[in-house]
Amino acid sequence: MLTLIWPWLLALLPLPWLYRWLRKPLASQTAALIAPVYTELVDQGTNRTAGIKHWLSWLLLIFMWFSVVLAATRPQWIGDPITLPASGRDLLLAVDISPSMEEEDMQVGNAMVDRLAVVKTVVGDFVARRNGDRLGLILFGSSAYLQTPLTFDRKTLNTLLQEALIGFAGKGTAIGDAIGLGVKRLKDRPENARVIILLTDGVNNSGEVDPHKAAQLAAAYGVKIYTIGIGADEVLRRSLFGTRRVNPSADLDEEALTDIAKLTGGQYFRARNPEDLARIYSVLDELEPIAQDE
Repeated sequence: MLTLIWPWLLALLPLPWLYRWLRKPLASQTAALIAPVYTELVDQGTNRTAGIKHWLSWLLLIFMWFSVVLAATRPQWIGDPITLPASGRDLLLAVDISPSMEEEDMQVGNAMVDRLAVVKTVVGDFVARRNGDRLGLILFGSSAYLQTPLTFDRKTLNTLLQEALIGFAGKGTAIGDAIGLGVKRLKDRPENARVIILLTDGVNNSGEVDPHKAAQLAAAYGVKIYTIGIGADEVLRRSLFGTRRVNPSADLDEEALTDIAKLTGGQYFRARNPEDLARIYSVLDELEPIAQDE
């Protein structure tokens, strides 16, 4: 249905005709608007071609004026109302964007890509599947930021996830702050539907809140936390002295992530490659199933 935000502006439509009717006639002008094009048309007298051009010009001016006034009323097309789900989970996705997420230890085909690139792909697919849930996005590094509040708008959330930049939130890893921010956003939501899915590749080394205390706070408010540790266990590094095997996930604090999940009734997962990560989010679909319409 077409509707006008400012319909009262339609009252301006007769303004040019009122002006022409009310103004005093000028001695050297005809009833046309004072403009070179009309002076030229009048000078041509009764020439038929000139008369046609004159009226075409007037029709064009009328159309332009009508278009300007109509645009000013801000017409909008309102479709049929969409019924939002009455039930569903409140899921906050907390994603680490510290510099270590730039580590290229994820193999996709024949190429090695960084961790965040894989996260964007897998989590983006997960978001697309969560029809009926309110989803939010927290990005954290040295600090935690609410990038997207809880919303049904999965497309916008996914867009903001894809636009996330490594290092934007600082060089540290504030796991406790991310959990604390998540609890703050979820504590007033309906019970038994408060979930945080936290993904990181490191250890808490920044922020104001201790992860263990943040997890205790989450448990007190009934917020369940699933934790995911991402990063390969082993990669080959070439140097002047040859090839050696290194562990790019040496800083991953699996003990702390397991503790957080256990305290809140969640579960800890380990993603060593893109396939692991995809399976984890499939398992999360099963652990936190989408509400089905009855």
